[in-house]
Amino acid sequence: MPEPASRKDTLFQTESVPEDFVFSERVVEVFDDMLDRSIPFYREVIRSTARLLQASMGPQDHVVDLGCATGTTLLELTRLLPDQELQFVGVDNSSAMLEKARLKSELYSKQDIITFIEEDITRLHRPETGAFLLNYTLQFIRPLLREDFLRRLYADLRPGGLLILAEKTISPDARLNREFIEIYHQFKRERGYSELEIAKKREALENVLIPFSIDENKALLQRVGFTSIATFFQWFNFAAFVAVKAS
Repeated sequence: MPEPASRKDTLFQTESVPEDFVFSERVVEVFDDMLDRSIPFYREVIRSTARLLQASMGPQDHVVDLGCATGTTLLELTRLLPDQELQFVGVDNSSAMLEKARLKSELYSKQDIITFIEEDITRLHRPETGAFLLNYTLQFIRPLLREDFLRRLYADLRPGGLLILAEKTISPDARLNREFIEIYHQFKRERGYSELEIAKKREALENVLIPFSIDENKALLQRVGFTSIATFFQWFNFAAFVAVKAS
């Protein structure tokens, strides 16, 4: 599904010292371009998510995207799953993100099957949800709060429901971690980011985005109750997991 034109991400083309990264209106204007140029295989993870939903969801199941931003994931899922009869819900605490998401859903006439809610995702309560999506969102939640948050999501899933989690990760091996980061920076260079932009964004995210390793993410999912957990995608320091609530 083609996206409405997004402004090119030039937020860090400056010599000034960056502030901590926040999802401001300036970020919203360039967010879709930022995702496409900053997250390896971003669209493939969405396509893989659609395959998992197709295999596990039934008619009228609710799929809830937590930290839905401008609605790109949900819009793509409606295209990929036209006959699944799912109900999609996007939740975000940014009114600017949701305003753009609603405009995009109206543009593609999807407002009847996608609902957007402005709310703190850590306070959300939606019992009997078919699937929760956490795409590059958990990493922005303080580590001490993650277990309680995921425990509430586990409780709200229906039996057999899915939690799909995509995250930036770290390697416990220091050498590999450095090499993975350099490979990722090369990925960004190939997509037009300068050394200055890469360095400034990394500095802005340093105290905001706190990644776990793959094993730490899996252990966290196990602690909150999931017994069936698998990594369905990995690219160096990015990974996506599916966790199934027992039936």
